[in-house]
Amino acid sequence: MTFVLTEDQEMLRDTAVSFTRDELPVKHLRGLRDSGKNGVDTDARNQLAELGFFGVLIPEEYDGVGMGMVALGQVMEAQGRTLASTPLLQTACIGASAILLGGTEAQKKEWLPKIASGEVTTALALDETSHHNPTGVATEAERDGQGYTLNGAKKYVQDGHHADVFIVVARTFGEPGDTHGLTLFLVPRDAKGLTVQALKTVDSHGAAHLTLEGVHVDDSHVLGAPDKGNDLLEPVLDRGRIALSAEMLGSSLAAFEMTHEYLQTRKQFGQLIGSFQALQHRAAKMFTEIELTTSCVAAALSAVDEQKNDIAELASLAKARASETVHLVSNDTVQLHGGIGMTDDHDSGFYMKRARVQEALLGSASFHRDRYARLNDF
Repeated sequence: MTFVLTEDQEMLRDTAVSFTRDELPVKHLRGLRDSGKNGVDTDARNQLAELGFFGVLIPEEYDGVGMGMVALGQVMEAQGRTLASTPLLQTACIGASAILLGGTEAQKKEWLPKIASGEVTTALALDETSHHNPTGVATEAERDGQGYTLNGAKKYVQDGHHADVFIVVARTFGEPGDTHGLTLFLVPRDAKGLTVQALKTVDSHGAAHLTLEGVHVDDSHVLGAPDKGNDLLEPVLDRGRIALSAEMLGSSLAAFEMTHEYLQTRKQFGQLIGSFQALQHRAAKMFTEIELTTSCVAAALSAVDEQKNDIAELASLAKARASETVHLVSNDTVQLHGGIGMTDDHDSGFYMKRARVQEALLGSASFHRDRYARLNDF
């Protein structure tokens, strides 16, 4: 497969790399953590909007730039390089995709321009246990004549601590584990009966638990067809998984580059430690895994834009590979830096902490290996 960026995509990539490097370095994340802001930076959100990053997937008719998933992947990779805490994954990818793929024309006109401008951020409220399980939804949505009443709880909603609107997945009939009977709802943060419990996370990005007690939404807030939410949820999740894989690739690249530089400058026993064969082998292993991940992510990003029929398989392949790679590289980054790598003063620990969260979000490597096998009838 030939993967060549267009001129516009290259410009977007260069802009994203420069912005995250200059405005959102790891030092910035450290500052958000130490100041207790829990990964929230309103000024950065406004800057992202001005650069058009929230509207990369949104067509021009809804005030976006309509550049597609390959372009968004370049932004996510740049974000991953500096561990930037932004609403891009949940809003620019997952939220925008849910409305684009499942929204009515009225919903698109109402919400997409607000997402593109940065006025509104979204968060997908799906999982209810400690593990990713898209069909394991027990939250109930009962028809009440004027819409639906939602009751239940959601665990670890990424960006939920500051999102303006939640995309809540609830069950309109059936039992947890059934693929049928799911429905997606747009629930404003200020909805009566919705409680948001902010969480401080190990990666300093923040999240939230949600409790829904008698939350009422009318029919205009239903996304997609009632009872058939899984048909919308799966492609939306796959877009999110691919974008997250691009972010993980960026984190792996930055951690590897930092480690490679250290191997070329740190001396021990009178020699550069990069001259030791055992460390060379570990560096070579990291490099080859990153190259494989790069190919998987590129194939998945392209498949969405080209509307191929194997997007689900490629999404799981990319997420599984990226999860394993970021785990390996973040571990070795800490270890190969020796004692300094174990201290909070060094950035390597930030990459390892973020990697552990990235691995679990939207399905672990084992989840996606199993899913890939099911999709291919292995």
